[in-house]
Amino acid sequence: MTTWDERFQSGSYPQNPDPSPILRESIDDIPDGRALDVATGTGRNAVFLAEQGYAVDAIDQSRAGLRIARENAERQDAEGRVNLIQADVPTFEFPTNRYELITISFYRAVDRFPDIKEALVPGGYLFVEHHLRSTEPTPAGPSTDRYRFAANELLHSCLDLTVLYYDETTEERPDDKRRANTRILARNSSGIKQRYPRR
Repeated sequence: MTTWDERFQSGSYPQNPDPSPILRESIDDIPDGRALDVATGTGRNAVFLAEQGYAVDAIDQSRAGLRIARENAERQDAEGRVNLIQADVPTFEFPTNRYELITISFYRAVDRFPDIKEALVPGGYLFVEHHLRSTEPTPAGPSTDRYRFAANELLHSCLDLTVLYYDETTEERPDDKRRANTRILARNSSGIKQRYPRR
């Protein structure tokens, strides 16, 4: 049993968290079709995307997390649109030119970004959010900076895409666990002229 299996089974990790607010706000600008949720956990983004009509591949190494994700999809009548895949992200063979949207929430997959980007169709979207290194104490997230992004690291990793949204913020949470996060939404497109969503 992995550490994440234990966390999911114990309930120490949220069992049915809301999807990312930035993803929810941006979904109308993203093409319909196939989506991939990398390190899906309990399916926070995968179930939301299935509810929006996407055919979703959701990968995670944790059997316990995938079981909860399946239950969450069933509760939302979305299980027929979520394909759960037990796999380890560092060794997963990403398909090429497959997805209109790929999401990664709170998993540091930057070393797999070349393969993940190749899995996007032309015009496909990549959404990533993760913990950020900070000079202030940030108890939420990884215990060491090794698994956090440095300032602007996520942005620099996506400069071969068209960056539509980027932020680095500190969030004060009700449980007193301050969290420093970074988020990006980028499109697999290039050229002098680009279309940008309204905000």
